[in-house]
Amino acid sequence: MKYVILLVLLLSNQAFSQSFTERELKTRIDEVTIYVQGGLVTRTGKLEIPSGKSTLVVKSLSPHIDNKSVQVKATGDFTILSVNHKLNHLNRLKKDKQIDSLKGQVESLEFEISMAESRLQILAEQQSLLNENKKLGGENSGASLTQIKQAIDFYDRELTAIKSEEIKTRLKMRELNKEKGQIEQEIYRVEGKDELPTSEIEIRVDSKGKSVGDFKITYLVSNTGWYPKYDVRVTSVAEPIELKYKADIYQNTGVNWENVKLKLSNGDPNQSGVAPQLETWYLNYARNTVRNRSANGGINSAVRNVSGKILSESGDPIPGANILVKGMNIGTISDIDGNYSLTLPNGATHLSISFVGYAPTVLPITSERMNVKLKADVSSLEEVVVTGYGIERALPGRVAGISIRGNNSLEKKAKSVTTTTIENQTTVEFEVDEPYSVKSNGEKLSVDLNSFNIETIYEYFAVPKLDKDAFLIARIINWDQYNLLEGEANLYFEDAYVGRSILDARSLEDTLNISLGRDKSIVIGREKVDEYSKRRTIGSNKIESRGYQIFARNKKSKNIKLTLFDQIPVAVISDISVTENNLSGGKLDEKTGEVTWELNLEPQEQKELKLSYDVKYPKYEKVILE
Repeated sequence: MKYVILLVLLLSNQAFSQSFTERELKTRIDEVTIYVQGGLVTRTGKLEIPSGKSTLVVKSLSPHIDNKSVQVKATGDFTILSVNHKLNHLNRLKKDKQIDSLKGQVESLEFEISMAESRLQILAEQQSLLNENKKLGGENSGASLTQIKQAIDFYDRELTAIKSEEIKTRLKMRELNKEKGQIEQEIYRVEGKDELPTSEIEIRVDSKGKSVGDFKITYLVSNTGWYPKYDVRVTSVAEPIELKYKADIYQNTGVNWENVKLKLSNGDPNQSGVAPQLETWYLNYARNTVRNRSANGGINSAVRNVSGKILSESGDPIPGANILVKGMNIGTISDIDGNYSLTLPNGATHLSISFVGYAPTVLPITSERMNVKLKADVSSLEEVVVTGYGIERALPGRVAGISIRGNNSLEKKAKSVTTTTIENQTTVEFEVDEPYSVKSNGEKLSVDLNSFNIETIYEYFAVPKLDKDAFLIARIINWDQYNLLEGEANLYFEDAYVGRSILDARSLEDTLNISLGRDKSIVIGREKVDEYSKRRTIGSNKIESRGYQIFARNKKSKNIKLTLFDQIPVAVISDISVTENNLSGGKLDEKTGEVTWELNLEPQEQKELKLSYDVKYPKYEKVILE
């Protein structure tokens, strides 16, 4: 009975498979919208569909497609029955054509090396022939002086030519062997990469008669993204700031994008769209409350820059790994040796590291040097369960409220192209007006999006209690009109690279402050004055006095505006009181204890300020004032 059931199942499967005619639907990538993490790929294709039921297969797709995101829209006299997505382990992605090219280069080099070796043998034979015919004159008569001189000139000329060519040939062989070795290493590296399965989309349709179908297929793909980057250039504090808005693009999806319409969006489809909801806040006694001892859970908040290597478990460098500050748009890609470097914004606590074929890793930022070893993710390429998805026939229109900001120049190599900034209701897109190509190799591709000359207010800030240097700050008014995102900024002042900073576009202030780095032409000092630092007892209280002298000198040839910050302590209990004595005209914020001085310094001018205060507290207690 079991055999009968099995035979029936086989026959039914055959009948079902025979009822659907399989045909390959060839498509090309027309458009890619790259998000901060991930990308939306749009493919189009046309196919003649026969009468009856057919299965249309789109082959050789990226293995990193999000199943839930697959959508198919089509026009034609037929009905779409289902759409399925699956991995095909039998048809792996082909190795990059670069391997064939590299092997061809090796063969060409081997031919040149063989020719050089043959030439050395010929030169050796020529020298041997000369050596065998050195004897002058006959056996019974010697050579004349003229013959000897002619012979010497002849041997000198011929041997010099032979030796010179021999040296050149050996040097050439050395260079050829070196180049051959480098190419063979590259072949070994490329061939050593794990092969990935391809992805396929199956579209089952039913047509009453012959029809031509136009298909538009969209899906989200991982292992791609972009990071905002900036070049901030200041020629002088008397001129506007030049802000160049750039994008660092990467893609390692397994499929090259050739001449596609490219868009960069500040959206993130992987982020939850569910609005947060407050829960009841239950207040209890402190002894019943569990509290974190460290505000950052042990994370070192003093780290301002982090760098290191991304390695495999065996210690090999991983180029093209994605390093992202968790919860922010600050990120970078590891280079060919696995090295990376990031400038960290305030509030950065964790790094998120990911790469194809390895398990994503999130690590707390604990030091300025962090080497990371990624573990292989053996489950990342397992077979995907085939599921069906609903089909939308109508093409969606633009969201209401779109406005175009205008065209701006974008340069790729020596060719000038343009971008258009489009504001949607929830996102901003930068559309590259000409087709663009991005290879699937994980390498970083830098694209210029926009450039602005912005009227800027320049001021110097200093906090001598924490740092003896003055920092030049560019204050941009009404900055939100430029659609900026949070990102790293390369700083150039007076045509010199001065370092990196963070452009904090998350600020809610009307003015965006960009730190342009330190200016050594402004000298800042802060010293403790012993005569103001006293301790005395009055009744049941102690009174401690502290005094500091602060000075600022402008060594520049132009006048500057300098804002100095310092502080006095703020008491949190009534038994402690703080009284300011001398603030040299500084403004005191009584809530925070921050003291601010706004100074105008002429060239070579120096100003001195005093900061002193008294702290009174019970004599049986102890406070820390240093």
